[in-house]
Amino acid sequence: MTTRRNLLLTASAFAAAVGSTKAKVAQAADDMADFLFVQTADSMSYDKATNKLTLVDVATSTLFFTDRPERLAGNMKTAAFIPFWSTGKDSFLSDPPNADLSILEGDQLKQFVVVLKDPQLNGGDLSYTVQVIDGDMPDKGSEISVFIDIIGMPLTPLSYAGVARRSFRRAALY
Repeated sequence: MTTRRNLLLTASAFAAAVGSTKAKVAQAADDMADFLFVQTADSMSYDKATNKLTLVDVATSTLFFTDRPERLAGNMKTAAFIPFWSTGKDSFLSDPPNADLSILEGDQLKQFVVVLKDPQLNGGDLSYTVQVIDGDMPDKGSEISVFIDIIGMPLTPLSYAGVARRSFRRAALY
């Protein structure tokens, strides 16, 4: 038999559960971070005819970091970065990132701004199709750093960023 008291208790419990769920969804939406990535390689080659940039002997780890307020940093396997490229609704596949390609030749730094598309890892070489935005890319270069523009990633416990956040905090605690 349903009494008014039971009905009010049930309605109150339901309202509290719905409110709690909405708060968790709102918090999850706020728990986003903008991640920047850095890839390094011993050398590079650029084919102007195909707009193909190849990072020769690319580092096995791609570095990532965030800005305030999270201040997270870490690295991921470059091989894991490639499939990650197309993950999420705001992925690099749907909105290709800008990147700063820095070439250190002796004591001279040369910088070029490019849009990166279609990453392909072949052994120790990582290739991108690029659109050059600024600069006249050389055919070859050495001591390469690629600073890749931001991508927003959730900091949920099951996301890559969330796992990295927990690992980073655990490393800092121990």
